[in-house]
Amino acid sequence: MRASDAQRQHKTDAFHRLHEGPAPLVLVNAWDAVSARIVERAGAAAIGTTSAGMAWSLGYADGERMPAGELVAACARICRVAGVPVSVDIERGFGDSTQAVRDVAGALVDMGAAGINIEDGTQPGTRELAPPEVLCERIAAIRKLDARFFINARTDAYFVPWDDPAARFGEALRRARLYAAAGADGIFVPGMSSPEEIAELADAVRLPLNVYAGYAGAPPAGELARAGARRISLGCGPLQSALGLVGRIAGEAFAQGRFDAMGEGMLSVGEINGLFPATP
Repeated sequence: MRASDAQRQHKTDAFHRLHEGPAPLVLVNAWDAVSARIVERAGAAAIGTTSAGMAWSLGYADGERMPAGELVAACARICRVAGVPVSVDIERGFGDSTQAVRDVAGALVDMGAAGINIEDGTQPGTRELAPPEVLCERIAAIRKLDARFFINARTDAYFVPWDDPAARFGEALRRARLYAAAGADGIFVPGMSSPEEIAELADAVRLPLNVYAGYAGAPPAGELARAGARRISLGCGPLQSALGLVGRIAGEAFAQGRFDAMGEGMLSVGEINGLFPATP
C-alpha cells in the first residue's frame, strides 16, 4: 500500500497541528487494526502504535525481537483502516545501521504514516544509555525522507540507574537538545512524571513534550498539560489492561463455570464488523 503525496501531506500536517493545542494530544496506543479502529471510534484524533503491544500480539517479546518486516506489515494494516493520522513506535529503528533504519522509516512514509517515535535506548546487554550521536544520525537521515514527517525523539534517560536526580534531568535535557538540533519535531521522556521537571524541560526545549501515562496512578491529562506536556501516550498500558481482562474472563470460566466478566461491555459482532469498510 502506497499513499499519494497529497494524502501523506494531509495526514502529516494534521498531526503537526494536533501538537499545537489548546489541549494536549492524547494517544491511546493501538497494537493492531481492530484496536486502532476501536480507539478511533472512541474519539481519537490520531493513532499511536505501541511497539510492546504489537510485538506481544505477534508472538514476540518487546525490544525489537520481531522482524522489521512484521512490524511494517502490521503498521500497513493499521494505516489501511485508520481515518486519522498514525504515528509508529519503531523503538531504536529496527536496523543495525542508519541506512537500515532509514529504510524502515521510508516504508512507513510510503504507506502514509504521519510520524514515528524513535529512541536512543541502552547499549546491548547493559543498563547504560546508548551514545546520543547514534540517534542524532538516524534522525537526520529520516528527516531527509520527508520534511513534514513527525519525528518524536525519545530518550531513555529515566530508565537507567542514577544516583543523582539532577544529573538524570540534566542528561535528559542535553539529549533532548541534541535531538532537536538533529531535526526532531518532538521530545519524549518516558519515566519523567514530576510536574516541576516536566515544566522545566518543556520550557528549555521548546518542542512539544511527550510524557507517558500508561501506568496505574498516572496524573490526569489536565495536570500534565498544566505542567507543559503537549502529548500524552498510554503506550502498552491499554493492552496490559485488556490482557488482564482476558485473564479474568478465563479464570472465571475455568474456576466458576461463569461468563459474567465476558458479558460486561461486550461489543456485538455487528458493531465490530461495522468498524471496517465493506470492500477489502
